[in-house]
Amino acid sequence: MEEKFYITTPLYYVNSSPHIGHSYTNIACDTLARFKRAKLGKTNVWFLTGTDEHGQKIKKAADAKNLSPQDFTDEIVPLFKELWQKLGISYDDFIRTTEARHKNTVAKALTILKEKGDIFMAQYEGWYCVPCESFWTQTQAGSAICPDCQRPIEKITESNYFFSLSKYQGWLIDYIEAHPDFIRPLIRRNEVLSFLKLNSLTDLCISRPKERLNWGIAFPFSSEHVVYVWFDALLNYISAVGEFNKDGVFQSRWWPADLHIIGKDILRQHAVYWPIMLKALDIPMPSCVFAHGWWMLGENKMSKSRGNVVNPLEMVEKYGIDAYRYFLLRDVPFGMDGNFSEDALIKRFNSDLANDLGNLVYRSLTMTEKYFASVVPNIDIFVRKFDEAGESIKNKIKSLPQDVEKFLTPAEDFNFGASLEETWKLIAMANKYVEETKPWNLSKEGKLEELSAFIRLLIEVVRAVSKELLPFMPVTASAIIEQAGQDIIKKGSPLFPRLEIPGATPKKNAR
Repeated sequence: MEEKFYITTPLYYVNSSPHIGHSYTNIACDTLARFKRAKLGKTNVWFLTGTDEHGQKIKKAADAKNLSPQDFTDEIVPLFKELWQKLGISYDDFIRTTEARHKNTVAKALTILKEKGDIFMAQYEGWYCVPCESFWTQTQAGSAICPDCQRPIEKITESNYFFSLSKYQGWLIDYIEAHPDFIRPLIRRNEVLSFLKLNSLTDLCISRPKERLNWGIAFPFSSEHVVYVWFDALLNYISAVGEFNKDGVFQSRWWPADLHIIGKDILRQHAVYWPIMLKALDIPMPSCVFAHGWWMLGENKMSKSRGNVVNPLEMVEKYGIDAYRYFLLRDVPFGMDGNFSEDALIKRFNSDLANDLGNLVYRSLTMTEKYFASVVPNIDIFVRKFDEAGESIKNKIKSLPQDVEKFLTPAEDFNFGASLEETWKLIAMANKYVEETKPWNLSKEGKLEELSAFIRLLIEVVRAVSKELLPFMPVTASAIIEQAGQDIIKKGSPLFPRLEIPGATPKKNAR
């Protein structure tokens, strides 16, 4: 059987427009999907994203605009698709929880679980948070404030359906301990295990009475209830790629998922609810759930409720798609929180992209144009012997694919920054080699053979760099390949003209 790779983003809640946090998750997933396609082939990689469209917050937002919930979500979903297109997100499927394929899977899953005795009806009396759509016990709620969002909660009494989370608590602890890469990074794995060992799971309320909320997937065995949005939404990971057969067995070429990438704020749903749901349905576990950190502005988490979000489209308009992607992937270790600032982005742009990468590409193509009329010298650099610095560059070209790949694994926490650093090591070596070798002197001294080998080595560096950058910076890498990928180079404008930092003296782009 051919190796496959199935990667997912969370479903994004459509009560308002997308922001930088959404783009961060999707750029990370897109990078890994592109990387895997290069290794496994396009037909062996499946990248899923989509939107979560049910629940009380959606109904409330729709009411505020005097729209039906369906019309409201139909207006918001294109904003997400537009953003993904502008960010170059190469998803294979976009699922909406209002689609028939998803509703059918949810109904079938509920039926199977009820027949197994894992769903039961009970009276619920306690605290409820409307914004989070979560129930809280008296102990958890304390002074009528939601433990998650810190907003007021209300006391309710109603009959609902519950899912037997508590029954599987021991199994989940054992599973997580036996599979060290199941939850990453390590700090999140420890967080989940600590929660499970210090608390007794309460069974999950998975319904809402229609008299209180009618915007949701109907229960297959109750005309008076709709499905709790979190129970419904998690099932998208299977509803998008397969179906239950007549015997209740889930079948899919793509399952189990190789990687769920999420934000750390929804870790409990993905690392507690979701694996227990799958276990109860006799469906294999995903290989890894990775919870990345938050982007902060100063001391505060970026969030819609705080009104301090950065618009990804504005950043792309100002700095370009690949500069934005590069900054998000390079500036903060994946899994940790990071502070977003345009000053930091500009510094990365000028240092890494203009001075390092852009400079190397432009000077290499300029010298090929100047000394060899744009024809790349026909020399096998891997046979030819160079000085120590040149040999080091050759060795780095050979090892670069493995050096980049080794960090893109669960064990290494998908360290995009460290992976990119390997490529920048080669860029730095090549730029230094130009300064030390002084090819203009080789030309003056008539050392044509040495100059030919030197230029060919630089072009091979540029080609190796462009190949490894394709998953991270697809537009830039494609532009480099277009310019330097053939025997006759086609030099264009500098890839990254320097940006002016407010208050700083402007500098010309390095050549």
